[in-house]
Amino acid sequence: PGDGPFSALLWVNTSVAGGVILSQENGSNWLLSDSTEGRLMTELKHTGRTPQRLQSQAGIADGQWHRVGLVWDGANRVLYVDDVEVASDAPGTVPDCTASLHTGAGMNLEASTFWTGLIDDVRIYNRAVKP
Repeated sequence: PGDGPFSALLWVNTSVAGGVILSQENGSNWLLSDSTEGRLMTELKHTGRTPQRLQSQAGIADGQWHRVGLVWDGANRVLYVDDVEVASDAPGTVPDCTASLHTGAGMNLEASTFWTGLIDDVRIYNRAVKP
């Protein structure tokens, strides 16, 4: 992610709040839902003085299919649910990491981070793609 713009777009279906959708080994949890409301969020952030995760108000733990996405255009993080922008910010930079990606598990493969539900049609682009 630190090399420049990228996009991660995929379909998810769950009725359970919490769990990581996409993460990078020894890096960050790129897409996940919060454990209380099932809202889409990202923990992909720079490790600077005030690193912030980006959380949307859009719930995805309702037992329906949702197309979710994280787009980094080189300056802005943008979260999408069903092709609608639900949160964005400009954190400056994101960290670089060359490790592998995990689908349905957190960055360190802890059992508590496993996704309970379905994940389909995972697409990773090396450019900013608007859904």
